[in-house]
Amino acid sequence: MLSPLANTTFRKLYIAQVVSLIGTGLSSVALALLAWDLAAADAAAVLGTVLALKMVAYVGIAPIFGGWLEKISRKRLLISLDLLRAGLVLCLPFIREIWQIYVVIFLLNACSAGFTPAFQATIPNILRDSEEYTKALSLSRLAYDLENLLSPVLAAAALMLVSFSELFFANAVAFLLSAAFVARSRLSSEIGSADDRRSFNRTLQGLLVYLRTPRLRALFALSGAVALGGAMVIVNTVVYVQGDLQGSPSLTATVLAAFGAGSMAAALLLPMMLERMADRQFMLAGGVLLGLGLLCGVGEPGLIALLPTWFLLGVGSSMVQTPAGRLLTRSASEADRSMVFAAQFALSHACWLVAYPLAGWLGSTMSFGLTCGVLALLAFLTTVAAWKLWLLPDNLALMHEHLEMEHCHLHVRDDHHQHDHLGDEDPEPHSHPHKHPRLVHTHPFVIDLHHRDWPR
Repeated sequence: MLSPLANTTFRKLYIAQVVSLIGTGLSSVALALLAWDLAAADAAAVLGTVLALKMVAYVGIAPIFGGWLEKISRKRLLISLDLLRAGLVLCLPFIREIWQIYVVIFLLNACSAGFTPAFQATIPNILRDSEEYTKALSLSRLAYDLENLLSPVLAAAALMLVSFSELFFANAVAFLLSAAFVARSRLSSEIGSADDRRSFNRTLQGLLVYLRTPRLRALFALSGAVALGGAMVIVNTVVYVQGDLQGSPSLTATVLAAFGAGSMAAALLLPMMLERMADRQFMLAGGVLLGLGLLCGVGEPGLIALLPTWFLLGVGSSMVQTPAGRLLTRSASEADRSMVFAAQFALSHACWLVAYPLAGWLGSTMSFGLTCGVLALLAFLTTVAAWKLWLLPDNLALMHEHLEMEHCHLHVRDDHHQHDHLGDEDPEPHSHPHKHPRLVHTHPFVIDLHHRDWPR
């Protein structure tokens, strides 16, 4: 499980991720207290708006960053975004108006919408071995789960000694440390190849690849099931535990920790399980568990029964999210990988943008049990959709046909470019009009400039 940490570059990037996530978790607690300080009884409405703005930033900004990632140095981008995030977090202690929170949080998450896909797309370039990459995905998932579990505990301990404003300063320091670890890593500072894709808009290229790849369309459907289960936990736990069950804030934290513990358990078992199961089986099983977990809530369980129910939702969520990087990596060329990761980041958060208000509206107008029932039905439907969309056999290499065509783009001589040269072309990669004869062949298939549609 820990063997990817033997790679010096990955180890430093992973430490940067863990440090920045812990800082972000501290800020999440501080932000809730800041909203209460400024809005009192309206703090929930303020936080709801902040959460929506966060998702809007993720959905709208991530694909744009994805179109730029191969044109700029990945290392410099990560460092720059960490520094920007540190500066924005430092503005939060000095905010005195609610609208200022909205502006700063939107900008902060716009930076995160660029940082996260760039970070995720960098890892497969560092760890080329499939088994090591799978373990790295589990470690990355564990970092998010540890943030969900540890940050509230650390924040509670810190608030016994300092005010909530100091947590924002701690987050800024965390971002600066993250930038320092990225700077000290051996991640290349070279700029990726920026080929001329006149038939593609680079900002939309990742979405085009994503939506034309059957296994990724299935991932999108499963991301809907993840969002439905997660939104139920995040939005309605506090109301159900402290309202219906008359529990305390510490009990609410315990129930939320059960969800994180389930997610962590699945992430730990993932490398071993994927040796026995294909990604398709494993992830579809995760979707089923999400539906079953929500279905268990229909009976409005007591506190003791709620813990394993939320644990089950955590397991299902991690079973879908943790292997997603493997699907994205094998479904895109290296040149398009950043854009496809950005597309997944945007589309998965679009699911959350729908699920958050849906869970909140249902929870405020229906009972806890009925809310779970409606969301369980939707989770099962999205899982069935994923099962239908994920074609079998899901082979990496596919036989396909190229029709005769003539076009012009930046290229090198490869399996698709075996034409004669006149001798006066620029060094490769170069661009000139060229013709492709009709061709039938088999190779690892991804959607790109020469493969616009999935073979039947």
